[in-house]
Amino acid sequence: QVQLAESGGGLVQAGGSLRLSCAASGLTFSSYAMGWFRQDPGKEREFVAAISLSGANTNYADSVKGRCTISRDNAKNTVSLQMNSLKPEDTGVYYCAARFATVIKDAYGINYWGKGILVTVSS
Repeated sequence: QVQLAESGGGLVQAGGSLRLSCAASGLTFSSYAMGWFRQDPGKEREFVAAISLSGANTNYADSVKGRCTISRDNAKNTVSLQMNSLKPEDTGVYYCAARFATVIKDAYGINYWGKGILVTVSS
């Protein structure tokens, strides 16, 4: 079975940093574009960042550009999201996502989702 396991969440102060990781199993990792989404209570799940199959291309939501960096290690079947200069509005449950395609631009076509991990940024 396919599993996407997020780790690295927690509570941080505004301006701080956090690194999220997602370990994938049960799929040919290098055949999937990988991404991160987040969701606040009462709001829609929103796109945060994505990375292409080889890691050559990345894309980010405007709200996190310049503050977040997504990376992947196809040898370890992991994708990470380094988040810096965190803001309270970055608070939410972050989900790892996999799509059998070259890219992820939004939630369309996501094949697998992680269970999510909470990130809380205090002011």
